Amino acid sequence: MSAGRPIADAEQQVQEDLARLEAYRNQLSAMMQQYQYLGASRADHQRAREALEGLDRASKEAELLIPLGADTFLRGSAAPGAKVLLGVGSGVVMEADAPQVSEILAQRAGKIEAASKELEGQIGTLEQRIDMLQQRLEALARSTSQPATGDVGRD
Repeated sequence: MSAGRPIADAEQQVQEDLARLEAYRNQLSAMMQQYQYLGASRADHQRAREALEGLDRASKEAELLIPLGADTFLRGSAAPGAKVLLGVGSGVVMEADAPQVSEILAQRAGKIEAASKELEGQIGTLEQRIDMLQQRLEALARSTSQPATGDVGRD
């Protein structure tokens, strides 16, 4: 075996580890974006539940601002006991009583919370893998940068 073979193997290992590290970082970035999306969705569900509960406490004459999008609102009022429209996916909307909609929103928020916890665990595992890989690459870099010891310079 030649002395160049271990160096070539080490270089190949470094290249593979660097590629793996880049893939892990990309995956972590995607997971973090997904985690932020889940957080925004959880907050949106909470605001909807709070608004529904606030309607129960509002007087009959209370004026509401109904958001239409693009910072555009419509003035209105909610009739006591009015049905609430709830999107159930794929553009389908159901009509139900406010307490039932509030319960559905609570269930959805629970599922979002569970998904967030699971994603947190996956993010933690991936961060550990990244740290271990970085440590291995740093150790490899230190070992290859140290000069060989021997009888050089002795009389």
